[in-house]
Amino acid sequence: MSLLPAAVPVITQHERWFVESHDAGDWSFFLSPLPLVLTAAVVVVAVAWRLVSLRVDRPELGVLHPLGRLGPWVPRLLGIHLGVALLALAATGAFVTPSNDHLHGAAGGSLLLVEAALGIWLISGYQVRHAALVVLGLGPALGFVAGFTALGECANLAAVAAFLVVVPPGRDEYGAARPSAARLRLGLLLLRVGVGTALIVLAFTEKLTNPAMALDTLDHYPSLDVFGLVGIHLAPETFIVIAGATELLFGLLIISGALPQVAVLVAMVPFNATLLLFGQPELVGHLPVYGVFLALLVYGSDVSTAPSVRWLPSLRRSHTVHAQQAAGNLA
Repeated sequence: MSLLPAAVPVITQHERWFVESHDAGDWSFFLSPLPLVLTAAVVVVAVAWRLVSLRVDRPELGVLHPLGRLGPWVPRLLGIHLGVALLALAATGAFVTPSNDHLHGAAGGSLLLVEAALGIWLISGYQVRHAALVVLGLGPALGFVAGFTALGECANLAAVAAFLVVVPPGRDEYGAARPSAARLRLGLLLLRVGVGTALIVLAFTEKLTNPAMALDTLDHYPSLDVFGLVGIHLAPETFIVIAGATELLFGLLIISGALPQVAVLVAMVPFNATLLLFGQPELVGHLPVYGVFLALLVYGSDVSTAPSVRWLPSLRRSHTVHAQQAAGNLA
């Protein structure tokens, strides 16, 4: 855990947004001793973090309790975040992600128009669930023009859209939504899994199995090496492993939903710090993530909704339900 404050400024920017893309898949780098040891340590920390959270039966930072009052309007705010992101991406000629800005011809222009229209639709607040379904439908188009890896790296967008399908804004009270506990649990699970998956995929595709791209990024932006700024000189490969492992840790912590207030507040530091270096592309690309952090922070600050943030489906409970249904069918 002591690595987090030092390493986080490098881990949350998407390198493909700012340097020439390199193909991932250098598993020999990941399978060397240091990456394997740090990955194992990250998994242990994530499991321990989850186990500790199970002993906390209320929000861990009581001072943030007033934020919980925003809960009913989180779906509306998420819709706006996603809509603004899509509209801004379309305006800059990028489809779904800032790095995918090489669209040409009528087909490319049509995709950008669809993206912009969806952004406006989501911002308007009208039938947000249907707009979110269409956003999820952009997945095949993204996979076709940018490849399968891009789908994993943009899972945060799909996560927000999936949440809005399950928990859409209401029609009254400026979009206030009051979903059942079961629906909110499912929506938050999809939200966490999507964002966590994006971070984990990026940890591997831009760092742990792609040291060439990470080295290129450090060459172009040496200030990312915060260890060097404080007089600690590490080999570039060591720094890359620490950065990738930290990104992997954040992904696992978000998926676990454990102690969300602390996890989000720590994660917000690097996501905001890199804005100073990368500017508009970083802001636009991370808008959905900011919305997700807000959602986890708000729901995690309310005593009534905090358990839903860390909820994970129980395999034992699932087997019990299936057994009961089978017994009922036999009867």
